[in-house]
Amino acid sequence: MTAVIADWSAVSPFGIGRTAFAEGLRAGTDPVRELAADWDSPDERAGVLAEFDARAVLGKKGTRSMDRVTALTVTAMRELTERPLDAERTAIVLGTTTGSAQSMMEFTGSSLTGAEPFHVDPALMPNVVMNCAAGRCGIWYGIKGPNTTVAGGRAAGLQGLQYAVRLLAAGRADTVLCGAAEEYSRARAWLERHARSLEQSPEYGAPLGEGAALFTVCREAENALAEILSVRSRVVLDGDPRTALLACLRGALEEAGTRPEEIAAVVSSGATGLTGRAERAALTELFTEQARGRVPALAGFGDLGAGSAAFGLAALLATPGRDIGELAVLTSVDRDGAVGCAVLRTL
Repeated sequence: MTAVIADWSAVSPFGIGRTAFAEGLRAGTDPVRELAADWDSPDERAGVLAEFDARAVLGKKGTRSMDRVTALTVTAMRELTERPLDAERTAIVLGTTTGSAQSMMEFTGSSLTGAEPFHVDPALMPNVVMNCAAGRCGIWYGIKGPNTTVAGGRAAGLQGLQYAVRLLAAGRADTVLCGAAEEYSRARAWLERHARSLEQSPEYGAPLGEGAALFTVCREAENALAEILSVRSRVVLDGDPRTALLACLRGALEEAGTRPEEIAAVVSSGATGLTGRAERAALTELFTEQARGRVPALAGFGDLGAGSAAFGLAALLATPGRDIGELAVLTSVDRDGAVGCAVLRTL
C-alpha cells in the first residue's frame, strides 16, 4: 500500500507554523537561548519557545489547565486542520516520551505535600496521563477516528509514522495526523540531567529543546510532498545500537527496493552520547558524506527528545532544492534500546 505525506506543520523555537520553521532553518538561526529565571531550571540554556502562551495562541476557552506539551501539539495541529478533513475517517497518532513530566511531578507532589493525599486539583488530572495531548487534539478539532499515543522516546516519531501507515493499510482511517511532541520543563531538565550522567558522556551538557512537528499522512493526495516507501524499527538486545540500526536500515532499503548509494539525503536524529555515536557510525558506514550533509543538522536545536525524528522529517521537507524522485533516509536511536528508520521518495 502506498502512503504519502500531504502536509506538515511545526511549532519550534523559531515560531509557530511550517513557514517560521523553514525560514529559521534556512537562515541558520541558533534556536538555543538563555533561560529566564522564572523557568526555575538547572539549565542555563535551552531551545525553547520563550514567549509561547497557550491562552494567547489558542484563546481562553479550554486552556486554563492545559499543560505545555498539549498546548504545543494543539497549536501545531491547527495548521493541518485548515484543509477539509473527514472527522470520522481521520486518526491521530502522537509520539512522546512520557507525556508531560512536569504535570506528573506537580500532581504527585501536591498529593504528598497537601493536608490530605486527595487534596489535589482535579482539573490537572488529565495532564498526568500520557495520552493527554493526543486526546485533547481529538476533542479540540472534533477528530473521531483512532487516537493513539506512542511512547518511544527518541524513536517515537518514526514509530508513530509506522503506526500511521499500518492504520491506513488496515483500513482503519483514510487520513492520519501523526508526529511527535516534547516540552521543556524543570522536571524534564532534572530527569535528563540524571539520566545523561549515567552515560558518562562528553555530550552531557548538550542543551534540551522542545516543540511539536506533525504530518498529514494518507493513501494519496494532490501535490503530495513525499511517498513513504518503508518504515522499520528494532530493539537493541545486545547493547550495540550501531549493529541494530545497520540491520534496520538494510531491511528498510531492501523493502523500498533501493541501495545505499542511491540515497540522496540522510537525516539523523541528532542524538548525543553513546547512542549518538552509534547512530553516526552506522550512517557513515552506509551512506556518502554528501547525502549525510544534504539536510541541515538538528544538533543545534538541542535535544528534542521524542520530537527528534519528527523534526528531522520536517527539516527534510523544508530543505530547498529537493528533486522529484529523490530518495531520503531518516533514522532515530534511543538510549533505552529502540532504533528506527524510514525511506521516503520526494514528490
